[in-house]
Order: sequence, then structure tokens, then C-alpha cells
Amino acid sequence: MARAFVRSISFPLSPSRSPKARAPSSSYHGRSVSLPCRSHPILAHLHTHIRAVRAWSQQGLAALVSSVAAGLAHVDALHAALGDLLDLPEAQDALSGAGGSVDCLLDSFLRLADAHGCFQETVVALKQDVAEALTAVRRGDGARLASAVRTQRRAGKELAGLAAAAGSAPSPSRLSIPGGGQGNAAEVEVTGLLMESAAATASASAALFAAVAAMSGSVEAESCSCKGTAALVCLVKKSKKNSSAPACERLEELEECIKELEDSSEKVFRSLVQTRVALLNIHTLHIF
Repeated sequence: MARAFVRSISFPLSPSRSPKARAPSSSYHGRSVSLPCRSHPILAHLHTHIRAVRAWSQQGLAALVSSVAAGLAHVDALHAALGDLLDLPEAQDALSGAGGSVDCLLDSFLRLADAHGCFQETVVALKQDVAEALTAVRRGDGARLASAVRTQRRAGKELAGLAAAAGSAPSPSRLSIPGGGQGNAAEVEVTGLLMESAAATASASAALFAAVAAMSGSVEAESCSCKGTAALVCLVKKSKKNSSAPACERLEELEECIKELEDSSEKVFRSLVQTRVALLNIHTLHIF
């Protein structure tokens, strides 16, 4: 599934923004579906979350590894803000004429939900691998530890594959807006925000998957001159001599972190599904 997840790119701020606020009028409030970004709190709120998601994903790998839960929280908050936007009748009206754009967005959010569904499954498997490795270390069971580490390596490769796929995926672009982005101001504004949100989510997802793949490497034996099975034997011997060996501590920390990730990743998966369902409902309503 993850192989179909293609590269995301960032989009500039919507061209409908203007440094001058629009003067309110009775006709505007009665008929216009425009959502001027400088006066509507939901749009300002959404921009704040887009910036937060992008800022998190642009950190170095070491910083990402130490803040994966924060990254998931930023993505979840972004999609909560998207839900608020899609609840607005004005936003729904703006999307009613953006058929081609909505189709592209539906596809993008489906790919994102699919990728995070795969991520959830891999996190669950990784949690089991870490628990197995920790038990093997405590019992001094080299064969059991070797098996756990081999399984964990496969999980790490799957995560790396998800990260690569997420980092190479295209997002919908403004070219998909009818008329090459020449739709009305509200249509360009709302569609552009959805595109920016999809792009930011894809970028953060790639960073997240890569960070967890790097985290999973701590299941490996402690750094030493030994390689392969010899390193595993070395790890078991060290753990037998000292029950508080660094290897045990690292595995315990990783186990706790993965448990937290499991809950957070489920929330993000649900929020992605909810975003797509809300968009699909709007699209379907205006078709029929």
C-alpha cells in the first residue's frame, strides 16, 4: 500500500490573501462565501497549525526522534482545525464548484490515511518485538533475542519504506483548480488551504516514519566491536552481569515510547479518516 504514496510538495500561501482587510457590508454578510483569512479566526487557526506541522518536520533527525509524540499531536491538531473549516457552510459552498480539486484532495487524504494505517500496524508489531527482546535480555536467552532482533529489523525496513514513499509523493496543486486557479476567491482560498494541509501532513508523515525507524534501531545490541550473533551474545552476557545494563534501560524506554506512539498514531489515523469523510460528504452532497 505504501508504495502508492507519492511525493508531497509545499504550496505558497493562497493568492487570495491581501494585506488590506475587506470592509464588511450587509451584502457581503448576506451573499458572499468568501473567507478573508485576516478576519476569520478559523483560517488563522488553521494557518497556525500548518506552520507548526512544517516546523516540526523540518527539524534534524535527532530532534525528530526525541519528539515523535509532539509531531503526531501537531498533525492531529491540524486535522481538528480542518474539521472546523469543513463544518463552515461558506467553506462547503466554496468547495461545491471545485470538483476536480476535491477529487485530487480525496485521493491525497486517502493515501495519507492508508500510510498511517500501515504505520499503525508496524508500530504494533514493533512493540511486540521490543517486548520480546527485553524478555530475552532479562532471561539471557541469546536465541530468543536474535529472533526478536531479526523481526524488528523487518519492521524497521517497513518504516523506512513508508518514509521514502511519503517523501516522494505528489500533492494536489493549484493547477487542479478549474481554470488553472482562476476560480472565485473563496474557492481558491479554501482549496488552497486544504492543499497546504495535505502537503504539510505528507511532509510530517515522512519525517515521523523516518524518526520511528531510527528509534527502532535501539533494539540492536549495544555498540561494540562484535558483529551479528556475537554482538547479541555480548549483550546477553552484559545483561546477566548487571540487571540495570544500558541495553535493558534503552529497551524499556523504547517500549514506553512505542506504547505512547500507539495511542497517538491511532488518533492521527482517525483524524485523517474524518477529514476525508467530511470532504467526501461535501463532494457527494453537491453532486446529488
